[in-house]
Amino acid sequence: MAGSERKGEKQRPDPDALLALASKEARGKLTVFLGAAPGVGKTFAMLARAQSLKAASDIVVGLVETHGRAETAGLLEGLEVLPRRTVPYRGQTIEEFDIDAALARKPGIIIVDELAHTNAPESRHPKRYQDVEELIRAGIDVWTAMNIQHLEGLSDVVARITGVAVRETVPDSVLKLADEVIVVDITPAELIQRLKDGKVYVPDNARRAIDGFFKPGTLTALRELALRRTADRVDDQMVDFLRQNVIEGPWATAERLLVCVGPQSSSEKLVRAASRLADGLNAPWTAVHLERAGEELNPRADNARIDETLRLAERLGAETMRVSASDFATEILRIARRENVTQIVLGRSAAGWWSHLRGKCLSDAIMRQASDIGVHIIADEEVEPSSAPRWRLPAFKFGSIAALATAGSVAGAVLIGLGLQLIVKLPNVSMLFMMAVLLCAIYFGRWYAISAAALSFFAYNFFFIPPVYTLTIAEPHEFFALILFLIVAVLAGGLAGRIHDQAETVRKRSASTQALYEFSRKLSGAVKLDDVLWASASHLRNALKADVVLLLPEDGELQVKLSWPPDVTLDGTEMTAARWALDKAEPAGRGSGTLPNLAFQFRPLLTPRGVIGVCGFRQGKATPPLEAGEERELAALLDQTAIALDRALLTRESAKTAALKQSEKLNSALLSSLSHDLRTPLSSIIGAVTTLRQLGEKMSAASHDDLLASIEEEAGRLSRFVSNLLDMTRLEGGALRPKRDWVDVCDVIRAAADRGRKAFPERAIEVSLALDLPLVRGDGALLQQVLFNLIDNANKYGGADAPTSIFARRDGGDVVISVTDLGKGVPPADLERIFDKFVRRGKVDGRVAGTGLGLSISRGFIEAMGGSIKAESPAVRKRGTRIVIRLPAADANVGERSPP
Repeated sequence: MAGSERKGEKQRPDPDALLALASKEARGKLTVFLGAAPGVGKTFAMLARAQSLKAASDIVVGLVETHGRAETAGLLEGLEVLPRRTVPYRGQTIEEFDIDAALARKPGIIIVDELAHTNAPESRHPKRYQDVEELIRAGIDVWTAMNIQHLEGLSDVVARITGVAVRETVPDSVLKLADEVIVVDITPAELIQRLKDGKVYVPDNARRAIDGFFKPGTLTALRELALRRTADRVDDQMVDFLRQNVIEGPWATAERLLVCVGPQSSSEKLVRAASRLADGLNAPWTAVHLERAGEELNPRADNARIDETLRLAERLGAETMRVSASDFATEILRIARRENVTQIVLGRSAAGWWSHLRGKCLSDAIMRQASDIGVHIIADEEVEPSSAPRWRLPAFKFGSIAALATAGSVAGAVLIGLGLQLIVKLPNVSMLFMMAVLLCAIYFGRWYAISAAALSFFAYNFFFIPPVYTLTIAEPHEFFALILFLIVAVLAGGLAGRIHDQAETVRKRSASTQALYEFSRKLSGAVKLDDVLWASASHLRNALKADVVLLLPEDGELQVKLSWPPDVTLDGTEMTAARWALDKAEPAGRGSGTLPNLAFQFRPLLTPRGVIGVCGFRQGKATPPLEAGEERELAALLDQTAIALDRALLTRESAKTAALKQSEKLNSALLSSLSHDLRTPLSSIIGAVTTLRQLGEKMSAASHDDLLASIEEEAGRLSRFVSNLLDMTRLEGGALRPKRDWVDVCDVIRAAADRGRKAFPERAIEVSLALDLPLVRGDGALLQQVLFNLIDNANKYGGADAPTSIFARRDGGDVVISVTDLGKGVPPADLERIFDKFVRRGKVDGRVAGTGLGLSISRGFIEAMGGSIKAESPAVRKRGTRIVIRLPAADANVGERSPP
């Protein structure tokens, strides 16, 4: 590599960076939607983005797996979807992404889901990420999605965290190839709630997933891996930008280390120290060896030692460089700024005092020039002597340097005073000694100032009070002046030194206050409990340099809510100490009067409402007890943590209260609906029965039959109301247990249509069934009830004299059933809301129709059988509504995936 650049020489962009940029311009762009775990919403986010850009871009869906999620499937509406390629496999037909169709269509952007998928045998590429690479090489932009556990470089880490070996992986180079990485992230608590709500897996699979893979600690660790890997990718992109645009760093957005190594035996220790520092910061690092331009190392052993040191650095995870330069300090800083290095690690220089004086010491030169880069000097007891002179200044400790500086300041005052007396006759030079005293006070504190005053007392007497060069004082007034000088010097020095000490104390307190302010600001923006726990644990970890665990009571038991690092666990004895701290509101564990031999110390989190939780921290065995100042800072941090947790808990309780109020409103709506909808058919039945009893013999046979038909119709209507209410009660109470029988969809549809024709004889019902409909696994009675509810809904809102159409077909591994009416339709904003309880679409014949439970019950039944249901409007010729049901076919496994 070339030496340091000359002053004024125009800098040029890095050639490698420009070549990389040019290669990117010639290919398509890769966008990866990255998640920590299944169910966080990667596919949903990808399709939502496609919906927002479809008007301005040529976007095609190559392959998307909805896994039966209605919300995700709804986002496919309006997007062009390429047909899938069918492949026979072990007696079954499976569907795969058709790369040839994608290349022939060549859209601007193509969506290809599940990047880690393994293709069927005899496909062009064994893995889907290879299909994506071919699409990119063809100039097509690709959007894809994957979970962090599928990254090959993290597979062993994920296996240790989750206890599950990941079989389908993607090379790390694929993520590095990505032009854009979008993290789709939700909190562990929200993801677990989505599982419980059935939005990720069917109920049976969801329960197994919560007990196994989807634990809060596991999800937190995976979330950290996803965020860290994304941050690393963004940092690499920033370095490329700096190189391409000839911008000097560092931009301190992430830590990067550079360590300088040489032929000394201490270089191995230096490399290991840099490795530990980089691991602690989770930062990339580079090992650099510099040689003088035009010179070679004389001893062959030196070359071998350098090679071995660089190989050690590579084994420890560093990048290595060998650079030739004439000015080491300038070249090191040039490399540091080009690589966006934020910290430089050096060994203690073996240069002599003469090199220090001339500014030729490498460490001194780098520290003098690196105003924007941190420099670490690693001490070594075995620093090898150089060819510099052997006599050098000793390595004094700070106290020794301060003492020498004190003596030197007094000696300097003597020399200046003697020199001035050779030029001009001065009556009093005591002010020179006073200046020395004040300088010592300002820089070293009051005790060194007092020492300087004492030394000045004797020096002033010896050199300037006659008879000079003795400690004898001839004149009484000289004696009193000397004593007065001593008193003034001691007072002035003590006062200035006290100001120095107070300034140092203020500086420390200011740093502590700033840390508390940053912590308070961070907590003020956290509303959710998980966010407060995360912010508190990370800040306490940094402040205490200790493992931290936060525990909160739940259902009468104290439970670990968050630990940092995530793998921290508590045994039975430690949990006993934590419960003691919660119950007694006093510290327990290490350093306390309760179980003092534990590694953890537990502190109660106190609020005006009492103890709301416990914070535990584990420091090293050799760590001394906290000092008074540290104890105060810890108390302040715990108080802020307790207040923030209390606020988050109150917010959660407030949300529960709001939910209860909403539930009360729904109950009121239910009672109001019942009072109206049940009274109407009962009134009709009572009126008809009364008329028959009073006028039965006088009525004509036609009128008699009309009244009986009215009674039958209203009784059937009343029966449907009561049946819907009972079904909703079963759904909400969790008492619904659908059967898992083989169901013939054709028989169920025909039975529901016949029932609809009897209930609504004035409404035409058309049925169209495909010939290849397979069986489905489910409950035939529930499916028939769902279809009848949909026919009833179509009868209410389908318009006069318009038929109701029922159509069934096979779509891949699903059976699709649709019920269509030709009414005025549903606004797009209400397509999902109509499945909520008590939501009714409008008035029929001047009155509100039904209780608003039919579609809600239908969704509950279908999802209980592992299917999905959604509404589409308009359906036919810009009018009408179509309700679409999807149920997995019994002879296919598409969509029935287990947790990873």
